[in-house]
Amino acid sequence: MSVKNKSQLFPEDLNKSQKFLRDLAIKSLEKALSAVQPKNLIENSIKIRDQKIIIQNDVYNLKDYNKIYIIGGGKATAEMAFTLENILKKFLVPYEGIINIPKGLEIKELEETENIRLNFATHPIPDEAGVYGTNKMLELINKTLKNDLIICLISGGGSALLPLPKKGVSLKDLQDTNSLLLASGASIHEINAVRKHLSDFKGGNLVKLIHNVSRATLIALIISDVVGNDLDSIASGPTVPDLTTFKDAVDVLKKYDIYHKAPKSVINVLEEGIKNKNLENPKSGDPCFKNVHNYLIGSVNLAVQEIISFIEPEFITEYFSEKITGEASEYGKNLYHLITQYVKNIESEKGGKNIALIGSGELTVSIKGKGTGGRNQEMLLSFLDYVQGREFEYNFVIIAANLDGIEGNSNAMGALVDNFTLQEIANKKLNLTKFLENNDSNSFFKIIESEIITGPTGCNVNDIVLILILKGQDL
Repeated sequence: MSVKNKSQLFPEDLNKSQKFLRDLAIKSLEKALSAVQPKNLIENSIKIRDQKIIIQNDVYNLKDYNKIYIIGGGKATAEMAFTLENILKKFLVPYEGIINIPKGLEIKELEETENIRLNFATHPIPDEAGVYGTNKMLELINKTLKNDLIICLISGGGSALLPLPKKGVSLKDLQDTNSLLLASGASIHEINAVRKHLSDFKGGNLVKLIHNVSRATLIALIISDVVGNDLDSIASGPTVPDLTTFKDAVDVLKKYDIYHKAPKSVINVLEEGIKNKNLENPKSGDPCFKNVHNYLIGSVNLAVQEIISFIEPEFITEYFSEKITGEASEYGKNLYHLITQYVKNIESEKGGKNIALIGSGELTVSIKGKGTGGRNQEMLLSFLDYVQGREFEYNFVIIAANLDGIEGNSNAMGALVDNFTLQEIANKKLNLTKFLENNDSNSFFKIIESEIITGPTGCNVNDIVLILILKGQDL
């Protein structure tokens, strides 16, 4: 997977240092994308020996199973399904399945899947197609027997792509609630606490459904897109015990002042769940999880380690945070101080060497304007706005990117900023504050031609922030 607009990112006016740093940063980004391609993650996680598959040292003899069913959903699950099917073809056990994947995903192999149906649905707001596909998964579950094997493919985006509203909650009510949450500034953990309690699929409820039908063995292959890799938050945790409660869901709505804006049916379901403990999602220790095996097969950590391997030893590397969270515009201001402090500390300890700072996580944006953008672009725009007029005398480049390939309501994965960007802002006399106030970061980065375009990557892990600082004189 490569950056498509490289020519735009290398204008003739760049000096040698700027060209060097931009080239290294973009190559590092492409290395990171390769490390978390779903195809590679599946192939590296499943080993084959005779009629057995081995996942993280657990051995499954496929001769013990009558049939294999594949279900699931998420931004990365199309390529996961294609790769898994190539593995299953080598065995004699019959298999079939259906997964929900995002509309607009461009993967060449899609038409080549044979027995795993790929159902297109919308993200981040669920639609009828998502409900249809999830119901088709229930039909497969209802066919299972005790000696069948269910493989569930899960990645970020599954919360929206696997909708199964609780009785009394319409799809429209679910859509409206999702829209309120996404615009509120709530974290993904908070958003998913609500989603889990409005669904008969998420929050461990998929496991309960299987337990009630057949108690078939369930293997979940999971790619994380959440900070901390909490399995109960990835795709709202359909295969793991729920750590949140109906009360937590109500508290989120109240915290962000959307309790009285949410549809009445949603409030009724949540309040009834608080009153009736029997309605709560399954928790740790519930017998329904006895035959469930969850495997985390990929996260942003793999992407970060690939970057570190690529740029060392020319750069001193520091993985400064794997839990970047908070409001994007505020984090952009803090980034200035973070960089100056880290550079000061590293210089005092290791001298004047080139420095690479790497972070990962997921920021949020409280939407107040009508512009186009995303969390990484907003963060970088805020950084640029804050750094103007302040002492920042480094040869630097920063990339902040959503490795999915698309962020917010833009067509970009993120953006790149450096010394040349600061020069362009001054030359074009751009008012950054106006862009920030309208949540219009992408329009800004289009003007200065430093948005990063890949299109949908099929990956789905946390975002990355890469900061490269070249010490000494210009090259």
